[in-house]
Amino acid sequence: MGSALTAAAAGFGTGMSLIVAIGAQNAFVLRQGVRREAVLPVVAICAASDAVLIACGVGGLGAVVTAWPAALTAVRAVGAAFLLCYALLAARRVLRAASLDSGGPAVHSRRRAVLSCLAMTWLNPHVYLDTVLLLGAVAAGYGAHRWQFAIGAALASLCWFAALGFGARLLAGFFRRASSWRVLDGVVATTMLLAGVSLAAGA
Repeated sequence: MGSALTAAAAGFGTGMSLIVAIGAQNAFVLRQGVRREAVLPVVAICAASDAVLIACGVGGLGAVVTAWPAALTAVRAVGAAFLLCYALLAARRVLRAASLDSGGPAVHSRRRAVLSCLAMTWLNPHVYLDTVLLLGAVAAGYGAHRWQFAIGAALASLCWFAALGFGARLLAGFFRRASSWRVLDGVVATTMLLAGVSLAAGA
C-alpha cells in the first residue's frame, strides 16, 4: 500500500509540475473561466484528454510515437496554424475589448469553446510529449505501481483545470472593465503567438 501511495503521490507531483505553466491551453481555460462560458465542458475535456493520453503513455504508446516521428510533425504543423489563427483573433479582441457582460449567444459560444478546446488539446504536440512520452517514461520506473502513478498524474490534471476554470470567476469584478480584457487578451494573444511560432519552427 505504501509503495502504491508513493507512486500516486509522485504521479500527482510530476503531473502538476508539467501542467502548471503558462501555455496555450491554460490561457484558454483561464479566459473561459473568467467569462463563465462552457467552463464545465472545457475543464472536462482538458482533464479527460490528459487522462486518456497519460493512460496511453503508461500503456506503452510512447514507443510507437517515437518510432513514427512523421505523425508528430504533421500534428505540429496543424497545431501551429491553429494557434497562430487563435492569436490573431485574440489580438483583434484587444482592439474591440468589451465588458464581462457582453458576448454572443450562449449556444454558439459553448459550441465554439468546445471545438476550440478540443483543437487546443489534441493539436498541441507538447501535450503528447508531456503526457505520452515524459509521464509514460517516468511511470515505467515504478514497475507494478505505474498505474497508480498514472492515476496520480490524471488527478493532478483534474485538480488544476478545475481550479483554473472555476476559480477564475473570482476575478470577475476586475474584468467588468474593458481595459482588463485588453490585458488578458493581450496575454492570450502573446502566449498563442509564441506557442504557434515555436511549433512552426519545430515543424
